[in-house]
Amino acid sequence: MIPRLQEKYRNDVAPALQERFAYKNALQVPRLSKITVSMGIGEAHSEDAKLEEAQKHLARITGQKPIVTRARRAVSNFKVRRGMKVGLKVTLRRSRMYEFLDRLVTLAIPRVKDFRGLSASSFDGRGSYNMGLVEQSVFPEIDPNSISHTQGMNIAITTTAKTDEEARELLRRMGMPLQSE
Repeated sequence: MIPRLQEKYRNDVAPALQERFAYKNALQVPRLSKITVSMGIGEAHSEDAKLEEAQKHLARITGQKPIVTRARRAVSNFKVRRGMKVGLKVTLRRSRMYEFLDRLVTLAIPRVKDFRGLSASSFDGRGSYNMGLVEQSVFPEIDPNSISHTQGMNIAITTTAKTDEEARELLRRMGMPLQSE
């Protein structure tokens, strides 16, 4: 079964982008490449229970088992040694990517307190968009009573767009509530 947002991209977004930017070939139209959801675990590196809880929540949100990222080098000011567990990461592609973005746009973002739209300046200059969430409880998959400590996360949306303008138009047409500049 094709995810709802992927169907919307094929039927509405791609033809509109092809017309707007005058692409000669349908393969030139920007599309989503991957979504990376990462989470720094902070003090949880020393407490296995907190790490397991963060892993469980991230797996539940994304539908995929996260990998544990480790420190590449030691930083004495942060009391981090090389090889220490410092975060979790999930890379979503294909149908899981579209399903996650659909849930993010329709369910999670509207639940953010005092939300006024996503920053339109969070593009990297090459068509990718980054955003952060302060806590994982905005996702309906997470029971607020099961959270012992709140955990923020970073969401990186990578597209095949060559410019920020193309990526901005792609994400706006896919339903991302971006602020107008």
